[in-house]
Amino acid sequence: MKKIILSAMLMASTLFLTGCFLTTAISTTILVSNDRRTSGEILDDKGTQLMLLIWQTNENEMLEDAHLNFLAFTGTVLVTGEVPTAAVRDYLTTQIPLEDSKIKKVINEVRIAENSSLFDRIKDSSITGQIEVLFLNQEVFNPVHVKVTTENRTVYLVGSVTQREANHATKIASMAKGVKRIVKLFHYLKNRPAAEIEHDKQKKIEAENEAKKAELQRQNQLSTPAFDWGK
Repeated sequence: MKKIILSAMLMASTLFLTGCFLTTAISTTILVSNDRRTSGEILDDKGTQLMLLIWQTNENEMLEDAHLNFLAFTGTVLVTGEVPTAAVRDYLTTQIPLEDSKIKKVINEVRIAENSSLFDRIKDSSITGQIEVLFLNQEVFNPVHVKVTTENRTVYLVGSVTQREANHATKIASMAKGVKRIVKLFHYLKNRPAAEIEHDKQKKIEAENEAKKAELQRQNQLSTPAFDWGK
């Protein structure tokens, strides 16, 4: 049954990707302008995650009773969830890199436990959602640069960031209701990319020019005498 379901999902995904190729290309262009990964890395990561989902559900009976989540970032795969035995957990660590040559490292955070309930997964999704919203209301880092996933109320933060950005992201994530633990899986940059700094400078100049233009228009409107039709 799982194989049938996965095949249907794969067919639907293929049709969706084919039908929406132009939209995907445009969206990818927008993301790449903000993401610190290259367009190739972004597509590779998405492809790796889809491949692992298919591998787990459609090809591997050993993982039939497991609950797993995969997050790929520049060739590193974070695996979270629950499996019934230590043998299955160890199998993930050794087998996943063999499934895709693009996978350079596996971070295995899988617990040996019963599968989480639907209610628990909803709580985890809620925590992730809270953090993503909180990330929007700050100016230290671009939310696109920090990926968030939550499992069993443990929050995993992934991305290429500076130490300052990492500290701020961790502080904000800790404010979300229900967080039990935060795991930082960052790749640290010494400095922000020069192109980003220049882009921010240009945006600031444009904003200042727009503000000056708006103020000039306001002053012109105030100085323009009103015509009295009654005279």
